[in-house]
Amino acid sequence: MKNSLATLWRPIAAMAFVIVLSNVLVQYPVGEWLTWGAFSYPLVFLVSDLTNRAVGPAAARRVAWVGFAVAVLVSVALAPWRIAVASGCAFIFSQLMDIAVFNRWRRQSWWKAPLIGSLVASVIDTAVFFFLAFAGSEMNWLQLAAGDLAVKALMAAVLLAPYRALLPRLQLWMPAAR
Repeated sequence: MKNSLATLWRPIAAMAFVIVLSNVLVQYPVGEWLTWGAFSYPLVFLVSDLTNRAVGPAAARRVAWVGFAVAVLVSVALAPWRIAVASGCAFIFSQLMDIAVFNRWRRQSWWKAPLIGSLVASVIDTAVFFFLAFAGSEMNWLQLAAGDLAVKALMAAVLLAPYRALLPRLQLWMPAAR
């Protein structure tokens, strides 16, 4: 079956790896307002964008939903329930937004779809996560969200280089049809 979960094993494995890595790295601070997870998490948008470019938005959504399941399982295992719920909601809303925005811009210059999609998705991800996780708490979550969003925006630009380098190799992203 075209674009079945079995044929999407490479992007699914990449997505799962980034999610697990980010859930581990979020436990290690960089200063007082940032964690290492802020640097690794934007790779989920790179995975979605490569999948979207290689096989289209339907396949990218399948990968996102599997990533959502992984994200929830890992978050429940490593974080308090409120953080796990916030993480899962932020992940799926931002992934679906990234896929939709990428698809809208896919026929423009090579860099526009991944950059605009990642930036829009980063805003959604940051707003949903920090609001659900910390609103009403004593934590200065707006400062944390601002730092997190700044890193995600920086990473959206930095990740254009690997995206561009992988464009001619997208056939490697997907197994050959039999």
